[in-house]
Amino acid sequence: MSMPVFSAANDPGANFLELVRRVGLSPDMSQWSESLGVPHATTCVALRYSNGVLIAGDRRATSGNWISHRGMEKVVQTDRHSAVAISGAAGPAMEMIKLFALQLEHYEKMEGRSLSLEGKANQLSSMVRNNLPAAMQGMVVMPLFAGYDLLASQGRLWDYDATGGRYEEREYVAIGSGSMHAGTVVKVGWKSDLSASDAITLACRSLWEAADADSATGGPDALRGVYPIVATIDESGWNKVSDDTLATIFETIAQEVRSR
Repeated sequence: MSMPVFSAANDPGANFLELVRRVGLSPDMSQWSESLGVPHATTCVALRYSNGVLIAGDRRATSGNWISHRGMEKVVQTDRHSAVAISGAAGPAMEMIKLFALQLEHYEKMEGRSLSLEGKANQLSSMVRNNLPAAMQGMVVMPLFAGYDLLASQGRLWDYDATGGRYEEREYVAIGSGSMHAGTVVKVGWKSDLSASDAITLACRSLWEAADADSATGGPDALRGVYPIVATIDESGWNKVSDDTLATIFETIAQEVRSR
């Protein structure tokens, strides 16, 4: 078999899945998950602030143009000082997170100490890479990992690609279908000396704008009492922001929008 040659107009670039499709080695299997009605999680954000790191995600899961779930928890605490947010095929993603948290607990019990934050990021990378065969069938899992590094005394965050590649972000990161809108809001408002309360407000604004522009991202639902999951992680550990606090923040944002 000779190596494929593409014209400049037909070059798939660095997209491996597109390369496979164009050389005819595999049919387009991206429709499999849609035909099965697999729920997909959408927009999550994470950002560093002065004393730690914040991680947040909306609650909507979609199957094509249908809303599968309005209250899905995409942000999950994996141990005292770390958490994962997921985007992509919901079933494999939730299974991966549960197994990841179990492995961290097992390591701590066996070794008598927690795995380093860098080690946790590496472990999650390996699990994403092992999911590649499923990703080739449309079951892509795109996690976001954030935690507080006790050795470096700072918050750190990573995002991943479908092949398990991990990339540490120094300031903020957004993933999912509404990532462009959420990431833009965070980019404009982010500062290295953000307080925890300012970081929470900024994350809420980013998810509000993502939900306003992206149908797959769920906004705050005051009628049902469903709000995004927002949590901070600092030296003292995981701290989830209460729905009452989020309701107040989103009502303030709504009033600002009305005033425009």
